Amino acid sequence: MATVELKRRKKIINDLPEVSDFTNVYFYVNHYNVDQEYIQILDELSGLKDEIISKWLNITTRTYRNYKTKNVSLKDNTKEHLVLILSLYKHGLEVFNTKEEFEQWLTTPNLLLDHKAPMDYLDTVSGLKFIDNRLTAIEFGENV
Repeated sequence: MATVELKRRKKIINDLPEVSDFTNVYFYVNHYNVDQEYIQILDELSGLKDEIISKWLNITTRTYRNYKTKNVSLKDNTKEHLVLILSLYKHGLEVFNTKEEFEQWLTTPNLLLDHKAPMDYLDTVSGLKFIDNRLTAIEFGENV
C-alpha cells in the first residue's frame, strides 16, 4: 500500500467521531464520502470473516463483498453503522493496545454480557453504544 494511501487511511481513522457522540456521527456521515474505502479499512483493520462483518452491518455477505470490490454507493444506514463500528475499533485498540487482544475480548463469550461475545451486540446502534460503554468501563478498571 502506498504511503499516501496509508496516511489517508490513518487520517480517516483519526477523524472518526466517538461512538457516543451521535451529533458528530450524524454530521460525519453526511459531510464525508463514506464509501468503499471505509469498507476496505474495516476489512483490513478487523481481519474477521466477511460473514461476521456483513452480519454487523445487517447486509448479506454478497452485498458486503460487492461493497469491498466495487465502487457501489452505500445506503445511509450502512454508512452510519460502518462509521460506528470503525469508531468502536478505534476505541478498542486504544483500550487494549493491540488488535489481537481487542479481538480476543471482542470474540470471547463473556459472563458479564449474558454469556455472549461483545461482537454479538454490534448489529444494532444501541448494541454498539453498549459495547463502547463497556470499553470505557475497562479503561476505568472495571472487569468486563
